[in-house]
Amino acid sequence: MPWWDLSSLPPVRSLRSICQDYVSQRLHTSANSNHWFTAVEFPLIEHLEEEYRMMEVQHGMHTVKSHGAIVAKRHMHDWLIFLLLAVIEIILNSIRPFYRFVGKDMLTDLKYPFKNNTVPVWAVPVYSVLLPIVIFLIVYFRRRDVYDLHHAVLGLLYSNLVTAVITDSIKLTVGRPRPNFFWRCFPDGIAVFDHLGNVICHGDEKIVNEGHKSFPSGHTSVSFAGMVYLSLYISGKIQAFDGRGHVAKLCLVFLPILAAALVGVSRVDDYWHHWQDVFAGGLLGLAVATFCYLQFFPPPHHIQGWGPYAYFHLVNERAHTHAASSVNPHTGHTMQSEITHELEERNHNRYTGLQSASGSNSLLNDEEYGRT
Repeated sequence: MPWWDLSSLPPVRSLRSICQDYVSQRLHTSANSNHWFTAVEFPLIEHLEEEYRMMEVQHGMHTVKSHGAIVAKRHMHDWLIFLLLAVIEIILNSIRPFYRFVGKDMLTDLKYPFKNNTVPVWAVPVYSVLLPIVIFLIVYFRRRDVYDLHHAVLGLLYSNLVTAVITDSIKLTVGRPRPNFFWRCFPDGIAVFDHLGNVICHGDEKIVNEGHKSFPSGHTSVSFAGMVYLSLYISGKIQAFDGRGHVAKLCLVFLPILAAALVGVSRVDDYWHHWQDVFAGGLLGLAVATFCYLQFFPPPHHIQGWGPYAYFHLVNERAHTHAASSVNPHTGHTMQSEITHELEERNHNRYTGLQSASGSNSLLNDEEYGRT
């Protein structure tokens, strides 16, 4: 055995397995009973999770090379559905939208200038998809967790694509004219109407079709889908809601949301959308991003918010397997009983306002008061 491989020593394996087994049992109990960890248990649990994370990184147990094919195979159906959604999105972009009645009196609010986009269409996937993936890769190279990388990318792609499909479906069926519809319909500025008072457009067909896709804003919805997802991911990784009051972390959390909001504002400033279009698009992107993120990750305020569900399932399986194979039943029961008793005692002391004068060398004292 190499001198640096301390984790292979039986005592180290046993203690780690006992602690992990206890944490796994408490997590299972908390999830079933809705009684979460007490404030006294947080330092111990956080320390154990951080230790296990560092162990996983050091041993490179969840890399793309070792587990990438396994993870992709398990989610093959998700990728197939993703490709199907991509085909649906392509088809939606080739369908003519509903031509809503536009009378002469309605053109008053549709004569805004026909300007170019401040945020071009090609830029949307760059900051909404590629930028978050770059951040996911940075986290991966630090943690070497392919579960986190795969689920983050898959959730992000679904967030953007599902939002795009919903947005374009609504656009086609609503057919609301854009604020610059008049100049799309009548490039020469001469309005023509039929016997019912509806417009008879003589502009370019593609430009006129695009003029009937105002509601909701696609730029805004997709921007919020990507940026809100990234914001949730960052808040989980930096544990922005760990209850310690580090409000500066919120600057990183709000930054992507601010970027998405500014994109929405630009759509109104460019006269491509009404404010209602932008508002609805923002809500749509926010909702889809939240659902897609929570499909793979715990809520950011949760104690396990820093990693995907799949990671913790694997950790729990290994902890139970390792504990069953290598831990002495009598020793494991004794250690777990001691940890449980001390947690209960410390929790009681905190509740009654008492401070324990003894046990200064205990595990919980070391964890709660000795951390830097």
